[in-house]
Amino acid sequence: MRQRHSDYMLWAKTQGRARFNLATSGVGAFPLRDLPVTIEQLEINGDSTYGYAPLQNAIAKKSGVDPDCVVAAAGTSMANHLAMAALIDPGDEVLIEQPTYELITSTAMYLGAAVKHFARTEESGFALDPAQIRRAMTPKTKLIVLTNLHNPSSVLAPDSVLREVGDLARSVGAHVLVDEVYLDAVYVDTPKTSFLLGPEFIVTTSLTKVYGLSGLRCGWILAQPDLARAMWRLNDLFASIPAHPAELLSVIAFEHLDLIRDQARKMVDADRALLGDFFSRQNAVSTPRTGFGTTAILRLNQGNIEQFLSRLRVEYETTAVPGHFFGLPDHFRIGMGVDTEMFREGLARIERALGTAK
Repeated sequence: MRQRHSDYMLWAKTQGRARFNLATSGVGAFPLRDLPVTIEQLEINGDSTYGYAPLQNAIAKKSGVDPDCVVAAAGTSMANHLAMAALIDPGDEVLIEQPTYELITSTAMYLGAAVKHFARTEESGFALDPAQIRRAMTPKTKLIVLTNLHNPSSVLAPDSVLREVGDLARSVGAHVLVDEVYLDAVYVDTPKTSFLLGPEFIVTTSLTKVYGLSGLRCGWILAQPDLARAMWRLNDLFASIPAHPAELLSVIAFEHLDLIRDQARKMVDADRALLGDFFSRQNAVSTPRTGFGTTAILRLNQGNIEQFLSRLRVEYETTAVPGHFFGLPDHFRIGMGVDTEMFREGLARIERALGTAK
């Protein structure tokens, strides 16, 4: 029987919250009061058949693509679902990075894919290695799936490496699906979307993780126009038309994206500085160091991870995401960019739970 649920999403919705919630994955919510909008600018219904034109144009401008390449979707998760559903049939071979975001694998399994994994090894700092893809790939491979920034480590894959992955995909007639929802957390010299690297690339992203606008459900897919049209038609089976007030608010948000991102950046930068200090004080956990991103994956170097996370939650009122959701059973993921004082205290409680507080 095909998988019909996500274990991670069940955990996140029922067990992820605590007084000191480090189980987050994106920045804190951007408040509506800070968005320059009046009720008179909103309408309940609007002209949205296969894309609301002002939103299509705003996404296209941000991405540097033609509007015909844009497919709107309800967040990155729905964008990933829609993209994979359009690209694969049951039984098709799909290569997915490991470790990765659990919902990506669960979605591929729900769609009936024959899922295989290629490694992003801890020894390499979770770097994307085309040689690992080459070893796992076969002539039957239809799709290669990865995240950039990598979820859960926040490691950036450079364009030179992504081009190699594109070459490998093209050699067997496959596509490369890149989830870029965290890419804009590279605040300096932000890379352009990998969609621009070649026609084999398909990209998904949204205004959720880096912008704090999750409630708008403004996600999208970048695909070649013929494939984009097929995705729009397939979306008729899933969503028909989106909520128009969210489309209007999203257009307004696009007009102020730099301001919205900069507001979140201050908190992310402060939290990352705290995390650096945390690592300088103790060695009970380890992680690849990155210069950006809203998540970090930590290895517990000694002890039982399940007992540690349970003690952290019960005795210290602090949550972190169990690493087994990413295929890393001795790890846990923490998130930054929500509330610096909460993050500071959450780290202190992790430190006390580790028995290394000074």
